[in-house]
Amino acid sequence: MRHFAFFASAAVLAFAASVTPAAAEEGMWTYDNFPIAKANQQLGTNIDQGLLDRLRLSSVKFGGCSAGLISGEGLIMTNNHCVATCVANLSTPQLQYAETGFLPKSREEELKCQGATAEILTDITDVTERVNKAAEGLDGQAFTRAKEAEAARIESAVCGTDKTIRCQVVSLYRGGQYKLYKFRKYDDVRLAWAPEDRAATFGGDLDNFSFPRFAIDAAFIRVYEDGKPAVTPTHFTWNADKPTEGEPVFLSGNPGSTQRLLTQAQLMTIRDVVLPMDQLIASELRGRLIRYSEEGDEQAFIAMDPIVGVENTYKRGVGRMRALTDADFMDRLAGQETVFRRSVAESEALSAQVGDPWANLAAVQSDARELYAPMALLEGGTGMGTTSVAGGSNLFGYAKTLVRGAQERAKPSDQRLPEYSDSRLSGVEARLFAERPTYPELEQIRLEWWLSKTREWLTVDSPYMAALLGKESPEGLSARLVEGSKLADPAVRRALWEGGLAAVQASEDPMIQYVLRIDADARAVRTDWENRVEAPTVKASEQLSAARFAVYGDSVYPDATGTLRLTYGKVEGSDVPGQRFGAFTTFAGLWDRATGAEPFVLTPGLQAARDRIDPNTVMNMAVSTDTIGGSSGSPVLNAKGEIIGANFDSTVLSQRNAYGYDIRTNRSVIVTTQAVTTALREVYGLDHLLIELGVK
Repeated sequence: MRHFAFFASAAVLAFAASVTPAAAEEGMWTYDNFPIAKANQQLGTNIDQGLLDRLRLSSVKFGGCSAGLISGEGLIMTNNHCVATCVANLSTPQLQYAETGFLPKSREEELKCQGATAEILTDITDVTERVNKAAEGLDGQAFTRAKEAEAARIESAVCGTDKTIRCQVVSLYRGGQYKLYKFRKYDDVRLAWAPEDRAATFGGDLDNFSFPRFAIDAAFIRVYEDGKPAVTPTHFTWNADKPTEGEPVFLSGNPGSTQRLLTQAQLMTIRDVVLPMDQLIASELRGRLIRYSEEGDEQAFIAMDPIVGVENTYKRGVGRMRALTDADFMDRLAGQETVFRRSVAESEALSAQVGDPWANLAAVQSDARELYAPMALLEGGTGMGTTSVAGGSNLFGYAKTLVRGAQERAKPSDQRLPEYSDSRLSGVEARLFAERPTYPELEQIRLEWWLSKTREWLTVDSPYMAALLGKESPEGLSARLVEGSKLADPAVRRALWEGGLAAVQASEDPMIQYVLRIDADARAVRTDWENRVEAPTVKASEQLSAARFAVYGDSVYPDATGTLRLTYGKVEGSDVPGQRFGAFTTFAGLWDRATGAEPFVLTPGLQAARDRIDPNTVMNMAVSTDTIGGSSGSPVLNAKGEIIGANFDSTVLSQRNAYGYDIRTNRSVIVTTQAVTTALREVYGLDHLLIELGVK
């Protein structure tokens, strides 16, 4: 890390000390820069580096979620909604585990989650100087590609072809720092327990992003090596005691993305362009999926998981839109930016060194506003919003991977798109070859929605529409592509992948031919975005990071990037307008809330166990930890490092957390280990898991 502290005057530093961004219990801290002394002082704890190392080595990244090791035999706790795709893939219309729960009575009955991986962060190395040097003197796409190529070389040099480890060079502080993260990777992940969906999502969308909650949103997976449960001597100790209001807690997870280091100009683009488009088109997808689910029981089964996903995305967007239109909240963020800029301006040396990154970022916004829609709809990967290419169609995704993979693998690794570098191909192959069910009607809904929305947002006269639709309608084209494609068969995908570019170009699969037809336009959009938006944004953000390090030193934390972070807070309720509640909910509250009508219906298992369950057992609790999407499944620890719960949600007011932490309103929602223990014992009778946890 380069701090540039020698540029800042003593007056600037003294002033800055009073306005350090990370105040109160704020911060999604990287493990190599966690403020141990500050946390101990604020919480009255006595944690040390040894405890942090154990927390890191017990924390797990599971797909887009977080999780924690809870036994020496590879057992891991995460959220039920984090295993929803696995549950759906293992289910059939005749045997729906979302309805019955997945309740194996022994390890022999645990089933593999196809394509799933679990990873543990083992090492962190600073490679900032090397990555930056590779791009010196370059601009535009050449600048970003040089950094990406150097990152790929670093990853390959450290991890090689060992499929049990993964290396990833991550950008922190929006280009201000680059770290090499090394993971122990497990690609044999099996489902060990999942409750019924209704038990995990009690209250449905009405209760989503709210508190009080009454949900057993927990599940167990297990990692295997060579067909046997992995040996994992470092793990969290299970604590099934009742939590205490006011006690300090730590939360270790992989928060997905925050935008706290963005300037006011960048936030206005999010508010005016990104969120409105994302919200409008997501709401239509939600409507189409709900209509389809109402056609019958099989359709309801197929659409259940996608509906939950899009509802989460939409509701999260609602909370973020409210934040960016909240005058008081935005005034606070603007005030922080003003203080920061003033601090930089007061040092002539620092100003000369970093220039005016705020003006540079403001200048980029006209291009970002112009290019967001075509980039998001045709290529994806903007890093700004949630719109997905082809509406998340599996068949289209397979075709794009096969086409791009064939094209890119024909080049040297350091000249490819970064997602196809040698160091990342094993992950690409794992996802491509995984055996997952494909539902043609759902595929057509997603493609038809995407094609119609792309035509609407880019307009009929857009030059991209000639390749995208030609003379066909969204309805007719999507039907033709889905009906004719054979890519649902993993053997077909594997043959095309192994056949390389010649096999892909010769394929008669209509989805492959379609992606080949539109690929040139998608690549052109990406090049335009990288030249006009991404590269100048990264350069200006690096300047901004240099200024931030100079003014605040190491008292700042980077934006969330899907990398492992540690945050802390206390078990506490909330007392602000629109959000007043205590710290806990209990099974007694669940009984009271159950009306017998959806979405407040008890599962048969819970109903049958009612007389056996202590009504005062804590189900869920609210804590003031700093979380965001991706934190789902994060283990919640007490001051001894014992696991006492797993994060599964936050409140609507907490969605402003994407842009800034507010201790008054920020509350994470946790399912307690006490509730999970009670459910395993009294509802599901899974004694073998309780014995493994040491509580039976």
